[in-house]
Amino acid sequence: MSEALVAVEAAGTDSTVPAASGARLFWRRLRAQRAALVAAAVVALLVLIALAAPLLTAVEGQDPTTYHPSLIDSARGGVPVGSFGGIGAHHWLGVEPQTGRDLFARLVYGARISLGVALAATLIQVAVGVVVGVSAALGNQWVDQVLSRITDIIVAMPLMIMSLALLAIVPPSFPRPVLVTLVIGLVAWGGVAKIVRAQTLSAKGLDYVSAARLSGWKTRHIARRELLPGLAAPVITYAALLVPMNISVESALSFLGVGVKPPTPSWGQMLTAADVWYQAAPQYLLLPAGALFVTVFALTVLGDGVRTALDPRAASRLRVGTGRKKPADGVRADAADKKKEATA
Repeated sequence: MSEALVAVEAAGTDSTVPAASGARLFWRRLRAQRAALVAAAVVALLVLIALAAPLLTAVEGQDPTTYHPSLIDSARGGVPVGSFGGIGAHHWLGVEPQTGRDLFARLVYGARISLGVALAATLIQVAVGVVVGVSAALGNQWVDQVLSRITDIIVAMPLMIMSLALLAIVPPSFPRPVLVTLVIGLVAWGGVAKIVRAQTLSAKGLDYVSAARLSGWKTRHIARRELLPGLAAPVITYAALLVPMNISVESALSFLGVGVKPPTPSWGQMLTAADVWYQAAPQYLLLPAGALFVTVFALTVLGDGVRTALDPRAASRLRVGTGRKKPADGVRADAADKKKEATA
């Protein structure tokens, strides 16, 4: 039912266009944004480095936890021996001050923690937010009021303060990356729930949803078959912007000492230990900070590109590399593409 309406609305003529053309239009719009393509390539490279961390460190011949006391100068307070922090054939980015642990190995393994925690927390936020938002919109007035007030409380709670409080009372034996993921995911789903509830309330009054209800479909079937596909665009857009925020939260928690604990490497944890070494060993501070900045910036640009591609009427917030000097031209181009596919 909804598929037929999508086809009619997309065509705008007597002929129908397959619903799959929406995906092609999305990719066409995304490819038109050079900044988003570059950001996607950077994100893909970072994910590949995180997945290949054991292989990369094996090629280097190091690991992220082994101490090398012979590579630090105890007389100077633990400064790495050699120039540029001990960079050499066996230590590609040098070693940590005081410990002598390989900096390259800790950096690539830290990418696993930072990216993994952020992605997993985003999935939890989306899952909980979609369930709460759809339930509030489709439930009766009492259910809507209760779930909406709970969502307001979640949104109003300071994320960092709540995370600090929860992480401080959990026993140290609990796996810290898993704990950080659960805390971020279960404390910050309110934004997703609000967006989903608003979109679902708007879709409830559309003709195809009313037709499904009159046909005798149950509420859960209407939600699964008619409403959830329409929620994909706003949820994906918001999730793409949540990932960089979650990376920053994980790094901040590790920087404050309540996140990932040593010897497990994390970019935020590395920054915590590097704050007193920025003069003696600046690469120890600059490398994790640079990796964190590049990751967050690339994910932000990619999320903005996804948002613009899903909603071509909304101009990009980033005025660099969008490839769209005149938004009206882009809208006319999309209409022309639809017309060509309709007459094909």
